[in-house]
Amino acid sequence: MNATSAIHSTAARWLGALGLAAWGLLSGCAALPGDVQRTRSEAVADVASTPLARLAVSSTPDDKRHLSGLRLMPNGPEALATRFALARKAQKSLDVQYYVVAPDQSGRQFLRELRDAAQRGVRVRLLIDDLHIGDQDDLLMGLAAHDNVQVRLFNPLPVRGGALQTRLLLSLHQFDRVNRRMHNKLLVADNSIAVTGGRNIANEYFMRSESANFIDMDVLSVGPVVRGLSDVFDRYWNSEAAFPIETLVPRRESTERLRARFDAGVDGEPAAWPTDGLPARLSSPAPLALRFAPVSVFADEPTKALSATESPGTAMDSTLLMLRSAQSEVRIVSPYFVPGEGGLRLMRAAIDNGIQISVMTNSLASTDEPLTYGGYARYRAPMLKLGVSLSELSPLPSRKFDMIGDMRSSLGRLHAKVAVVDRRWLLVGSMNMDGRSSRSNTEISLVIDDIGLATDALELMQRHWSDSHYRLRIAAADGRVEWIEPDDDAPVVYRSEPHVNWLSRLRLNVLSMFVAEELL
Repeated sequence: MNATSAIHSTAARWLGALGLAAWGLLSGCAALPGDVQRTRSEAVADVASTPLARLAVSSTPDDKRHLSGLRLMPNGPEALATRFALARKAQKSLDVQYYVVAPDQSGRQFLRELRDAAQRGVRVRLLIDDLHIGDQDDLLMGLAAHDNVQVRLFNPLPVRGGALQTRLLLSLHQFDRVNRRMHNKLLVADNSIAVTGGRNIANEYFMRSESANFIDMDVLSVGPVVRGLSDVFDRYWNSEAAFPIETLVPRRESTERLRARFDAGVDGEPAAWPTDGLPARLSSPAPLALRFAPVSVFADEPTKALSATESPGTAMDSTLLMLRSAQSEVRIVSPYFVPGEGGLRLMRAAIDNGIQISVMTNSLASTDEPLTYGGYARYRAPMLKLGVSLSELSPLPSRKFDMIGDMRSSLGRLHAKVAVVDRRWLLVGSMNMDGRSSRSNTEISLVIDDIGLATDALELMQRHWSDSHYRLRIAAADGRVEWIEPDDDAPVVYRSEPHVNWLSRLRLNVLSMFVAEELL
């Protein structure tokens, strides 16, 4: 740790200690319920007769049975419609795990699809990280009141209800635990078809927000990898960190009233969503167009969220091993990229061995986490001097973004977590390349051994996403970082973070002094 990081760390610890003392007294040391009864359950195995299982089999050639079938999903509206189509087609089970299910149009429609599936007799298990639940307790209690639905909250804060900031402040006496979150994103239908990747369930992940939308990536999968993903879900569902919502939220109304309130909250005119492409194929017996390849699941254990650890979790540790195996090049897309001194050493060793490294991340103007950008900015010039190719997303809409959905006039933000190694290995999942994913959050990613899918991902990076990125360089004259904006006439050169005023830069510099890097 260098001197600057030590100052940040010390300041953060002092502030944390003061917060613990003050807010611990004010909160009355709220605690989670003890002796919680959890009914253990596993993924449904008897699914061979379901339409989704038959579709998965019919889409897999006989000589590919040992491989997993995969399809990249960069298009936001199609990604949401695919989830709806799977929920509507399921007959036996829906296992659903998300960091965020927002109480907006997309979130409520998603919960309605889960309810409708349960009313057809489908067993629904919904596991959500508790951090962003806020005032959704009543809504989720209403969903859980329906037959065939179970709802569990992962690593809950001891304080229920209210704004996120209030809940966090009143939970600071358990800071080490509540700082650890379940960042996984996963949906498994009939234990036969799965969707995993970077998207939470909220408007901005599906090109439905008027203000800001995320560029993201999911993967649809069939075959052996689905069983591996179901195993991961079961471990989280049955862990001591997953609390049945009934053990956290007092029931103040009858079952009938809870159901009625939920139905009133989610029912309404269904919004238009794509009925062609992949969603339509899921609703027909025609085989899916998939690529087949060996796949590994990199997943943290749920216990990572319960106790401190000095070493990276399973997902990050496995990912770093994959990156170290590179023979020629590594291309990383990460919305939040804070390599730390250890990451710099790894990049230096790789470049010394002739490995080309490129990183695509958010600019200060496009990020939704400016403090994390501040952590990345500390390493920006050192990475460029090592020879790392850096690019940052412009917040301005690109004409080439039409293939990921209509950006409208909204701000563009990068949220995809993708890496390509040697144009052969493709990683897609929930994991950012930062300290939080390494030490604090649980993550899940797929590593795919397929040149075709790796090539498809590279094409997205090069032909679509990179069109709206700044290329960074070190100015020869004074060694400062410069941002080069592509332009049909002549490139535009910026000498400070583009499309950000001086006050925003000053605010970030001041706040960064009080936040330790290990919290980013």
